[in-house]
Amino acid sequence: MSQEQFPVLKTKVDPRSDVYAKNREENAKGLARLTEVLEKARAGGGEKYVQRHRDAGKLLPRERVELLLDRDSHFLELCAIAGHDVDGHATGASSIGGIGVVSGVECLITASEATVKGGAINELGVVKSRRLAEIAEQNRLPGISIIESAGADLPNQHKIFVPGGAAFRDLTRRSEMKVPTICVVCGSSTAGGAYIPGMSDYVVMVKQQAQVYLAGPPLVKMATGEETDHEELGGAEMHSKISGVSDYLAEDERDALRIAREIVAHLGWTKHGPAPRQSVEAPLYDPDELLGIASHDIRIPFDSREVIARIVDGSRFSEFKPLYGNTLVCGWAHLHGYLVGILANNGILFSESANKGAQFIELCNQSGTPLVYLQNITGFMVGKKYEQEGIIKNGAKMINAVSNSRVPAFTIMTGASFGAGNYAMCGRSYDPRFLFTWPNHRIAVMGGKQLAGVLEIIRREAAAKRGQSVDEEQLQMAKQMIEMKIDQESDPFFASARLWDDGIIDPRHTRDVLGISLSAAHNAPVESNMSYGVFRH
Repeated sequence: MSQEQFPVLKTKVDPRSDVYAKNREENAKGLARLTEVLEKARAGGGEKYVQRHRDAGKLLPRERVELLLDRDSHFLELCAIAGHDVDGHATGASSIGGIGVVSGVECLITASEATVKGGAINELGVVKSRRLAEIAEQNRLPGISIIESAGADLPNQHKIFVPGGAAFRDLTRRSEMKVPTICVVCGSSTAGGAYIPGMSDYVVMVKQQAQVYLAGPPLVKMATGEETDHEELGGAEMHSKISGVSDYLAEDERDALRIAREIVAHLGWTKHGPAPRQSVEAPLYDPDELLGIASHDIRIPFDSREVIARIVDGSRFSEFKPLYGNTLVCGWAHLHGYLVGILANNGILFSESANKGAQFIELCNQSGTPLVYLQNITGFMVGKKYEQEGIIKNGAKMINAVSNSRVPAFTIMTGASFGAGNYAMCGRSYDPRFLFTWPNHRIAVMGGKQLAGVLEIIRREAAAKRGQSVDEEQLQMAKQMIEMKIDQESDPFFASARLWDDGIIDPRHTRDVLGISLSAAHNAPVESNMSYGVFRH
């Protein structure tokens, strides 16, 4: 079926309604908060350290990234608020990472945030770098690292040393996979950090700025008694002329970034996945309306078809089993020219919707069609009737299908993400290629009120068994505390700070974020799978 044969979705959205106005007002507040947090990440170490960096004649890390990119091309920043409001961490986790176009090639770009503790990497910085490396490997993206780092944050070395070593392993694995890595050294890269250029395929060093060595002059003197200086021990000219660690000696940072672009240009890079359709239609409906559609309160449902209509090409959608399992919407659409299968929650998951989802995932694997999950789920239906009807085995079928699916998967969390519904709709632990959230998103085992209510029932039953009365004041205080704690920990900014997702996005940008993600994923071959674990019947 060609795109033109897909039916056009009809909209029922009323921009004049009170519900729409309230949603828009509250979602605007969420976006204002997001803007504030992102500005904090972009501020680096603050005015004092930014100025110190400039006074040294250096480009700021984000300026380096900007100069590396093709003019007027996109840069999809990833994990931008990692570390936000986490003790001992700067917003952004002392690094910048994302997907950008360099010499016409989509690359995974990382840059040390040298204005924050000299670019020293901390615990969440390691987690972020591992996630970015995973994205590069899964999607077959050439990597460009712009390095100026003091190495590990030594007071916290016990949290960094063991997992941090995987960064070097990841570099050499990508090289073995024929996915090139380019390292541009703009400053210090010492101790274990010296292995980043050491294990990259191409290395560019900036004259009189780059310093790469396993041990600096003070440590060398302590260990061997040898007197030496930074330049003869690990300077750019020494590594370019004597050791051979550097492949290119750049006159300055701008020259180094030019050389990096030149290297990418001669890679002869080709994508292994199928190309998108040449004709791409914009949605018929304004994506700006998503702010009024997405519910600010996860207890209030909204029709996921209205979201689909504002992100897919021409608002065209070929729905699968529209009369069966109607709390899960499944169907095919094109998104920036790429054919995708979409699974979107329209309520709690019942046995019928779980069975439908499992079958749809199998069909998309049969045809090699990437999957997009629009997750807004409070979980699977519970109760005696549903347990007897086999909600566990039917839910397990869908989770089995999600677990063993091999086509690229992309998850957008548009509302709630509770319980096993997170798993069935391809949450973080199910390895979607990319996972983004909206500012109205909430994630937890269950809602705060529900968990507090469960706690009350358990305490009352326990007291009754002991023949004791319940201290009502103490119980209400405990309920209030647990509800506040769960509400705080289910906040999207709490989750994104801990890298449970790849970033919080403006709902209006969902189509383009998915388009960039799909394009990046198609650098790799699109694999599929029709082999699954045992389905319980």
